[in-house]
Amino acid sequence: MNEFYDYEAEDETEYYAVRPNKTDEKRETVKLHAIALELSELSESQLKIMTLEESLTKAVSSVIGMPLKSARKRQLKFIVGLLRKADSEQVEEGLSRIKSRSALAVKELHLVEYWRDYLIADENKLALTELLNKYPQADSQYLRQLIRNARKEATKQLSPKSTRLLYQYLKDLMNIIKND
Repeated sequence: MNEFYDYEAEDETEYYAVRPNKTDEKRETVKLHAIALELSELSESQLKIMTLEESLTKAVSSVIGMPLKSARKRQLKFIVGLLRKADSEQVEEGLSRIKSRSALAVKELHLVEYWRDYLIADENKLALTELLNKYPQADSQYLRQLIRNARKEATKQLSPKSTRLLYQYLKDLMNIIKND
């Protein structure tokens, strides 16, 4: 890290050490600490997706269940030290992939919720026609039955069994389309 520059002054060579910038080091430490915090908030399954070094994976998995006390802070500092040795750009890329997957999953779930609510609320059956046009392999008879039962449950204030079944059917239907 230390570089040496030589300056020649009248047959005399002097060497000066170039020290690393402490502000840059602090910024790097803050950045790595933020990455360590993000890693500590991942679930075990997300951590497996990350494909980290074994020592880093063990350190992160041990911090996941820790309470917000001094032991957790020490473990996070240890993770920061491991991140200095590891390729932090690769870790950041993996975290961004997990975040984008999560955002996409939330968006998909909102879409399924929208269709469920739209189908139940639409009395003219235009929503069902629109859904069947968009997803022609859907079972129209089963959908009609689920919608009818969900409306009955809503008016009689029963448990929303058919609403849940409709949601699950729509979710499966939209995942089938995605995987084709």
